[in-house]
Amino acid sequence: MSISDFSASRLTIPLSEPVSVAWQSPSNIALVKYWGKTGRQLPLNPSLSMTLSEAYTETKLTALPRESEGMVELDLWFEGSQNPLFGDRMQRFLQSVTDIFPWLTQVSLKLETRNTFPHSAGIASSASAFSSLSLCLCSLEAELFGIILTEEEFRLKASYVARLGSGSACRSLFPGFTIWGRSKALSGASDLFAVPFAEVHPVFRNLHDTIIIVNREQKPVSSSEGHNRMISHPFAEARIKQAKKNTIDLLDALKTGNKKTFIRIVENEAFTLHSLMMTSDQGFMLMQPETVRIISLIQELRRKTGLDICFTLDAGPNIHLLYFEDQIEQVNKLIVEHILKNDKQNVRIDDYCGEGPVKIG
Repeated sequence: MSISDFSASRLTIPLSEPVSVAWQSPSNIALVKYWGKTGRQLPLNPSLSMTLSEAYTETKLTALPRESEGMVELDLWFEGSQNPLFGDRMQRFLQSVTDIFPWLTQVSLKLETRNTFPHSAGIASSASAFSSLSLCLCSLEAELFGIILTEEEFRLKASYVARLGSGSACRSLFPGFTIWGRSKALSGASDLFAVPFAEVHPVFRNLHDTIIIVNREQKPVSSSEGHNRMISHPFAEARIKQAKKNTIDLLDALKTGNKKTFIRIVENEAFTLHSLMMTSDQGFMLMQPETVRIISLIQELRRKTGLDICFTLDAGPNIHLLYFEDQIEQVNKLIVEHILKNDKQNVRIDDYCGEGPVKIG
């Protein structure tokens, strides 16, 4: 599938009145990590994620009449205020997808968006932001031109578009667990868009994720820069091989309900991601002392209690504590009495495996 497989429409008559659409789309947490890209936002390795539920972005996109065609015109409002920096990023993205949506140069756009979670909280805000915007773009095009797609076609198109804004965003278009990148483990897996993985054992369908906030400050090295440093990374070839195997093994664990394999791979992937950062050219470290303390504590508590808990990390210092539905009370007690006990600055955000995007307008 490529751009030519998606409709690229031009307005045949001037737009006479505003047309609006709105979507709510969640973030996701990668279990097999996407790190390193090539071409037009194509991944060096497959990745596998869990869609979240409570951490989402709400986006309303309005097309307004415009007198003449030209560069994309965007008026962006983030949580009730104009945000020039965020607006510039979104405008660059919209300009970059005019080959898919040529009509973007013929209307004026107003974008209103808000998050249910704080910025820099260890949750991928770009995933929910670009996935919700891409859904709005596909819906708005359908409204303007009467384009009819099946639900599967619509979600794949939105995933394709979201990928061009943020690679991880393409995985937020589906419920549960999602894979992006070619893999022998799943027929239909593609570098161009993500696809859902439906054969999940019941034990994983209500997986919980409590995000422990270690630091809210902006990271010293952006994810985009980190991806760039994988191009000449001395361990790139080995990493790609490892990610392919971990994807195969983790999909099998999700299918069979194998918690031990799940825990082993998820933690291995988190360690690998941060090892790649530290061993890249001009290596950098995003983990902080408190990150290391909590990781060590989680592993110690797992050994002592026998609970099936594990951790993962995004490209930052904040920790995602993963655990199962039948152990909520025990894990909550551990969080309160042990993990957060010695650090009053910590904040927790409780989330769980979600059902994907929802059209809200």
